[in-house]
Amino acid sequence: MAKKEDYEQKTEKLLEPIIAEHQFELVDVEYVKEGSNWYLRAYIDKEGGITVDDCEIVSRILSDLLDKHDFIPDAYILEVSSPGLGRQLKKEKDFKRSLGQEVEVKLYKAIEKQKQFTGILKDYNDETITLEFEEEETLAIPRQNISLIRLAFDF
Repeated sequence: MAKKEDYEQKTEKLLEPIIAEHQFELVDVEYVKEGSNWYLRAYIDKEGGITVDDCEIVSRILSDLLDKHDFIPDAYILEVSSPGLGRQLKKEKDFKRSLGQEVEVKLYKAIEKQKQFTGILKDYNDETITLEFEEEETLAIPRQNISLIRLAFDF
């Protein structure tokens, strides 16, 4: 297992009791390098939405636990936040929650000369996702061809 995945899994384990105690949902944890900085990000949510105070509570408790367990030798910036409107669908629960909602899909390789689709998420499995468009037209897209899938939003 790569160190990135190891750090993310260990952080998820530390977050589980915090999330359960406050009745939040852990959406995702990521350990990424941007520029010269490493970031450890935890995305949390709850019914009605996450507040800044919710993020602060989780951040303080998690920061203390990370200092105590000290399994990340690199310097990093800890961020706890809401997944936001344009959240990516990554896990099974994300796809399940988003069935029937409009999603935006970006592809590595064009299908019918198109690399981006927006439609209603009708179905998914390990190999494909199925979008529905106007007039009940559907398209099954191989998951290996998807570079990004997220909830669509209009402003």
